[in-house]
Amino acid sequence: MPIDPEARRRQIRRERMIFGSILVLVIIASAVLLAWNSYIRHQIAGTPFIPRREKITPAALLLQQYIRIDTSHRNEIDGARWIGGQLRREQIPFEIFEPAPGRANLYARIRGKRRGEGLMLASHIDVVPATPAGWTRKPFSGDIHLNQLWGRGSLDMKSITICQLQAFIDVARSGRQPERDIVLLAVADEETGSANGMRWIVAHRPDIVEGIRYALNEGGVTETLQEQVTYFGVEIGTKQIVTLDLHAPRREQLQQARIALEPYFISTDADVVLPEVVRYFHAIAPFRFEPREELNDLQRTVSSGQLWKLPIPYRELVQNVVWASTIRKDGDGWAMRTSLYNLPNVAPGPRIEWLTRHVAPYGVTPGPIEVNDPVARLSSDRSPMFAVIADEVRREYDVPVGTQILTKSINDSRFLRPLGIECYGMWPFPVDYFQTTGIHGIDERVRLDWFEEGVELMEKIVKRYAFD
Repeated sequence: MPIDPEARRRQIRRERMIFGSILVLVIIASAVLLAWNSYIRHQIAGTPFIPRREKITPAALLLQQYIRIDTSHRNEIDGARWIGGQLRREQIPFEIFEPAPGRANLYARIRGKRRGEGLMLASHIDVVPATPAGWTRKPFSGDIHLNQLWGRGSLDMKSITICQLQAFIDVARSGRQPERDIVLLAVADEETGSANGMRWIVAHRPDIVEGIRYALNEGGVTETLQEQVTYFGVEIGTKQIVTLDLHAPRREQLQQARIALEPYFISTDADVVLPEVVRYFHAIAPFRFEPREELNDLQRTVSSGQLWKLPIPYRELVQNVVWASTIRKDGDGWAMRTSLYNLPNVAPGPRIEWLTRHVAPYGVTPGPIEVNDPVARLSSDRSPMFAVIADEVRREYDVPVGTQILTKSINDSRFLRPLGIECYGMWPFPVDYFQTTGIHGIDERVRLDWFEEGVELMEKIVKRYAFD
């Protein structure tokens, strides 16, 4: 059948118009995105950093002293003794115990009138090792420069420890018996598995966790813009992490198994949508640009098949994820380090069985298995303790207070939540993005004026729970 030249010309014009319209929309969308990104960069970079004149307070001096104690390399005893010295000056009884030589933990308790409603202030003494290479200031110098205190542990987590210590001492100094127990617990070994710290305490010293209802620990987030807090996130839980090596006689077998696992590294489908995750995404949605609508109503996003629009870190909170690293030689055979990042409330047993079945057809078998905790739990974001935190934060910063759930990192709260203890991770002071890059890295530092705000906020939260 001959083609009508005029009809063909009309079709070409229509196609060009459609293509042109799409191109215009793409250009407009790109321009809007570039303009927004430029605006954000201008907001961040356009305001010059003019450090405030540092104010050296007693709390800042305590933090400086604590940072100067090198508690890396599996040696926490000097840090525990230093904390004990601060308590001794206030005539507060405490106990230091070592499950292994040098692996020290410190425990102190102020008894309240009621039982079963105690608050634990939990921290870890150990820090990640650091060498001077690449540091602007030596990692254990505790130097104060441009209103910042430099040193390993200044954020992770000796500054939080000092906030907790000051709040604990503040309760003791009041001269009144609190309504509820207040416990100070500084532990060893958090950075390397907790075998001589919180894991050991739960197994061998149940008296320490007896009567504890809530715990404050590390793990939160403070989002900032132009030196102002915009969102205060309280960590209510983490994913459970199972790690193991997969073994095979030949490299090719592990390569085939890895290919078979790749669809489960991350997908566009949700395994479980927890109500806590729905509320978490809804809380942070106003502070996001591209996925704002999808985060605001997660249930609708999932039911409409739009989960793929969310960046991977968000999708990980509704999916059981598996990850396999590089393949390496291992004795006479080969091995591949593999991790299961399981959603909260998911038991590790069935997931390990699933992985074993999935790789078995390739002649691959699992090796020794490391499970961080029996089942990862989420703490309630609707408890009286969470309400106290949120209320005091709003008084201090007048910002939204919501939750945070960790997908790749963990802390010692994972040993307390299975006991029914509600745990909340929080930075009681602002920490901006640039400071967080120093955690486990170089140039770890904390702003002194922000740190002082954290001391005051922690004192208010603890005193209010202790006496109200």
